[in-house]
Amino acid sequence: MSLEESAKVTIPGLKQMKQDGRKITMLTAYDYPTAVLLDKAGIDILLVGDSLGMVVLGYENTLPVTMDEMLHHTKAVKRGCKRGLIVGDMPFLSFNVDSTQTIENAGRFIKEGGAEAVKLEGATEPVLRTIRCLVEAGIAVMGHIGLTPQLVHQMGGFKVQGREKESAELLIEGAGKLEDAGAFALVLEGIPADLARIITQKLSIPTIGIGAGPHCDGQVLVTHDLLGLSGAPKPKFVKQYASLHPLILSALSSFRQEVLEGKFPTDEYSYH
Repeated sequence: MSLEESAKVTIPGLKQMKQDGRKITMLTAYDYPTAVLLDKAGIDILLVGDSLGMVVLGYENTLPVTMDEMLHHTKAVKRGCKRGLIVGDMPFLSFNVDSTQTIENAGRFIKEGGAEAVKLEGATEPVLRTIRCLVEAGIAVMGHIGLTPQLVHQMGGFKVQGREKESAELLIEGAGKLEDAGAFALVLEGIPADLARIITQKLSIPTIGIGAGPHCDGQVLVTHDLLGLSGAPKPKFVKQYASLHPLILSALSSFRQEVLEGKFPTDEYSYH
């Protein structure tokens, strides 16, 4: 990395990257060793996503994830990250229930977890009020529209959003409202590429796409999907840069077999 690329990532720096036409990289991180690797690789934003509910904790979806679980993982990521901007995902029902509680929960990400910003899903009026409230309290907020996993039941599953004219117009309108409310960046998930291009061109804040085509200011993936760790079927938008699941399984099976056959540990791995 160059000296510029190795500098600490900041919110003003991200906005400058959009203005300069430099792409932004974001990946999920849930623990210390992953955070260290992402930081060394020069990833700009480390998202402690509520996707950890499915990827790490084994939940069916993101809805059961709690604030305490999110903070536990955010603290671990903070210990491993020096350069990247850490964003904590506000879990389901941690915001929009009560303004005082919302500020308290978001504040815990900053004060206890060490995050530098939080992410909220949606662009409804309650969400917009929440963002304005948090920004006024000094907490940076990243927005998230399109396919919003916390509304999976209302959407009838994980489906592409904005394919119809009316829904596309609502997303364009919502994106503008999120910027006006004070969001410093916007995740666009599961929307057509042309729609993401329109939104990106209309906004002065960066857009980060996931399943939203190549026209966004940056891209994000779930790290476990990128590395092929789960072995589960991957969504269309996921490019798998490695296939670690069979490699890890092979290593574990080899260990078991050597122990059963008395081949491990040998003298090389014993003290005398």
